[in-house]
Amino acid sequence: MALRTIESLGALTGKTVLLRCDLNVPLQDGVITDDGRIRASVPTVTDLVGAGARVVIVSHLGRPEGAPDERYSLAPVAARLAELLGAPVAFATDTVGPDAEATVRDLPAGGVALLENLRFNPGETSKQDAERQEFAAKLAALGDAFVSDGFGVVHRKQASVYELATLLPSAAGTLIAAELDVLNRLTESPERPYTVVLGGSKVSDKLGVIGHLLPKVDSLLIGGGMLFTFLAANGHKVGASLLEADQIDTVKGYLVEAERLGVDIVLPTDVVVASKFGADAEHLVAPADGIEDTPFGAAGLGLDIGPATSARFADVIRSSKTVFWNGPMGVFELAPFAAGTEAVAAALTEIDGLGVVGGGDSAAAVRALKFDDSQFGHISTGGGASLEFLEGKKLPGLEVLGWQQ
Repeated sequence: MALRTIESLGALTGKTVLLRCDLNVPLQDGVITDDGRIRASVPTVTDLVGAGARVVIVSHLGRPEGAPDERYSLAPVAARLAELLGAPVAFATDTVGPDAEATVRDLPAGGVALLENLRFNPGETSKQDAERQEFAAKLAALGDAFVSDGFGVVHRKQASVYELATLLPSAAGTLIAAELDVLNRLTESPERPYTVVLGGSKVSDKLGVIGHLLPKVDSLLIGGGMLFTFLAANGHKVGASLLEADQIDTVKGYLVEAERLGVDIVLPTDVVVASKFGADAEHLVAPADGIEDTPFGAAGLGLDIGPATSARFADVIRSSKTVFWNGPMGVFELAPFAAGTEAVAAALTEIDGLGVVGGGDSAAAVRALKFDDSQFGHISTGGGASLEFLEGKKLPGLEVLGWQQ
C-alpha cells in the first residue's frame, strides 16, 4: 500500500485537521536558536489553511517527563510560527484540557492553533499501549482528520504519531512526502559516485547504517568522535579521545567487508588534538597515527579532523553525484574545532548532484556556521528517523500511513 497523502482526505473545507509537526527546536532562555523545523512545517500548514481547514497543530518539545514544565513550553514556537505565517496562531495552554477544547471550538475556518507540549501528558510516550490509546482518543476528539508531518518522530510508536493515525482519517503531510522522496533516492537508485559521510560522537549510533549502506556506496568518509574507534581498530593509539573499545572488533569487521566490496573507507590522516575540552585549550594538528606523540601525550584529546583530511574529504564529496552526510566532523560549537565540519558543509554546497544533510547535529551545524538552507539539495528534519530509514528498519509512524519499505 502506498503512503496516503493529504489528497486522500477529500474536501477539508470547514473540517478540523489535527496536524502533527516536529517543532522540537532548541531554546536558550526562552529564545529559539534554530527555527529550521518550524520553517519546514510551514508549507503543510499553508496547504491546509488554503483548503479551508481549521488547523490544530500538536508537537513535543524536549523531554519534560510527562508533566508541565515551563522550560519546555511551546509558547515561543507559537509566536515564531505566527511570524512565518503572517497570521495569528492561537495558543492553548494545555493539550487535551479545557483551554485546548475552547481554543479549537473558537477557531475559524482557515485559522491555526498550537496546543501545548504533548509530552506534558505521560500518555504521549507511555510504554503501555492502553495509556497511549487513551491519550490519542482525547486528541482525536478535537478533530475530524489527522495529518502526520513530523518526520523527526516517525520512528517512535507514540500516541500522536501512531495511535492517533488509527483513530481518524489520516495522511502524510508534504514534509514527510518530501523526506521519503529524498531517502528513496538514497537507497533505491542513487546516482554514482555515491558517498556517505558519517560523524558524530559514537560509532555505535551508526553501526546499523554502516552495515546496511556498505553494499550500496562507493565511498564512506569517517569523522567526528567515531573516527577514533576506527583508528584504534587499525592499531593506533588515540590518547584521551572518545573511544568505544567494545566496538573495535565490529569496526574491524566492517573494514574487512568494505575491502571485499571495493568500498573506499576514507579515514582521517590528521587530527586536531587539544590539551583539554574547551575553546581556550591548547591545540595542534597531529598525524592520525601520532596522537600520543604530541606534547599532550596520552592526555591528548582529538576534537576535529585536520586540514589535510578536510581537503581530502572535500575532494571526494565534490567529485560525487550523491552525498548523504550525518554527524559533525568535530566539536563545531567551539571555534577552534569547527573547520572540518565547515569544510564538509562547504563541499556539499558545490556538488553537481544530490547533497543531503541528514538532520540532527548536522543540520544545526550548517546553520550555526552561517550556511543557508537553500545551498543544499535537502536538509532532513529527522536525524534519528533518517538513520533508521537508511538502516532498513520499520518506522511505525510511516507504516500506519500506508507506507511500506
